[in-house]
Amino acid sequence: MAPPPRIRNFSIVAHIDHGKSTLADRLLALTGAMDPKKAVDQVLDSMDLERERGITIKQHTVCLPNRARDGQEYTLNLIDTPGHVDFSYEVSRSLAACEGALLIVDAAQGVEAQTLANFFLALEANLTIIPVINKIDLPQADVEGTRRQIAEILGLNADDAIPISAKVGTGVPEVLEAIVQRIPPPAGDAAAPLKALVFDSFYDPYQGVVVYVRVFDGRVRRGMPALLMSNGRVYEVQQVGVFTPEMKPVEELSAGQVGYLTAGIKRVADAKVGETITDALRPTRAPFPGYRDAKPMVFAGLYPVEDTAYQSLRDALEKLRLNDSALTFEPETSMALGYGFRCGFLGLLHMEIVQERLEREFGLTLIITSPSVRYRVVTTGGETVEIDNPSRLPPIGEIDHIEEPHVRASIFAPTEFMNPIYRLAQDKRGEHRSLEYLGKRVHITFDFPLAEIIVDFYDRLKSISKGYASLDYDFLEFRPADLVKLDLLLNGDPVDALSVIVHRDKAYEKGKALTEKLRAVIPRQLFEVAIQAAIGSRVIARETVKAIRKNVTAKCYGGDITRKRKLLEQQKEGKKRMKQVGKVEVPQEAFLSVLRS
Repeated sequence: MAPPPRIRNFSIVAHIDHGKSTLADRLLALTGAMDPKKAVDQVLDSMDLERERGITIKQHTVCLPNRARDGQEYTLNLIDTPGHVDFSYEVSRSLAACEGALLIVDAAQGVEAQTLANFFLALEANLTIIPVINKIDLPQADVEGTRRQIAEILGLNADDAIPISAKVGTGVPEVLEAIVQRIPPPAGDAAAPLKALVFDSFYDPYQGVVVYVRVFDGRVRRGMPALLMSNGRVYEVQQVGVFTPEMKPVEELSAGQVGYLTAGIKRVADAKVGETITDALRPTRAPFPGYRDAKPMVFAGLYPVEDTAYQSLRDALEKLRLNDSALTFEPETSMALGYGFRCGFLGLLHMEIVQERLEREFGLTLIITSPSVRYRVVTTGGETVEIDNPSRLPPIGEIDHIEEPHVRASIFAPTEFMNPIYRLAQDKRGEHRSLEYLGKRVHITFDFPLAEIIVDFYDRLKSISKGYASLDYDFLEFRPADLVKLDLLLNGDPVDALSVIVHRDKAYEKGKALTEKLRAVIPRQLFEVAIQAAIGSRVIARETVKAIRKNVTAKCYGGDITRKRKLLEQQKEGKKRMKQVGKVEVPQEAFLSVLRS
């Protein structure tokens, strides 16, 4: 391993689909870190889901050997990061372990929403930023226009930006040289007491928790007692190593180096991200300040289709949480769906990824309820309650007002799509904040209620802008709003799984859509079924599923009409009684189709 002056720790950050993983592939190939026989595209995206969707979900670390122009051997530690807005917490964790960052900008698309967000994350972490203009091989690439955007929007020296094509390999050697020349070597004293930062971890069934560490001071080697400073637990280090990108054991990791260690830790919660590891016999004085915990923004109920799969779902969620600290869950029950879990996610993409992983990796079949956000309810008694499930809303008489979370959204789009974007923002209760012209593109900021943009906003934005608009948002604050709980009733009985909290102005529209959808999917019963959408005791929309009518007069041929009438009256009375005691059978498909909508 190289001494600290010849180590460079860097990250690659960019907007989604600007070429991070492709550049990482090129760097691995150029430095000889990857065996050509094992080479595949997006080598660091090891999850099936990452490959299918073409996105990075988990950050990845790899140690690259590099001989620079000065003839010296350098060790470059690359930490690849996700680009989607839902996974920005992964980016902030990666940056804490680095001294520099490559900020990639697409030469055809220019600076986009996540480019800006990740740039500010890198600035907050005091990193040296090297701008890289990628995809210069595309016919629509505008390198000079992109340089101007880097200078005007980001305030960086655009003359230092390196034009490359990660796909073809043009300019990648210059990137390697810039990493060596421009990114500062790590500071740290190998003779000082051990001080290492945990910036990620995953669970391995054979070795327990594998902890990703950046060593700032001291050395960590096999057999030494490691103290986790937040909980005071001591473990014996069993293995230390680096990623090449496979795990490769080494003798020790010293100041400035990035790698992993195992110490028979049973639970990922014991080695939390942001944790400080030190030598139990010679501890460091003060731990790192740690990270802010990733806060879930979107909540939904996860229920197994088969009741018997409840324990399997609990085990699967426990295992997923080992690798995904942003996922939260707690048990809940529903009259309609039985036993399940209320889960918290960072956003809708995160929710989809978790659901897909549970179904693929653990073989579960799930029903997921309508996603909602966390509301703040102020009661008439002055008490403030946070709720993430509509069924937990206090009775109307006890509510003084309800506050909902707002976000500040940043949208980049070509100028020709401004009108439809403003119409969409108006439909989603957006408040316009600022507008900035950047040549043929605009940067618009809005304040939105989070509940309005978690479901279909991103899809509609992409649709109206022909895929050219980009979105990023940050939590702003809670604001009071005229919100109501919309209940769905079947023959007067509320179906808790389908309750939603909506703005009063949109309640009728939502209620009508839900009742029509349910009428289409609920099979006809032997009695009439009334489907109602109600706010409190006031019904605002209704649909009816007509009863199946059995032909009770089939056996009567000819004769007196009173006989037929008597049979029909008996049938009518029977249906009335059945309606009072009959239970509406709602098939699982009905829930699935309504919740999907």
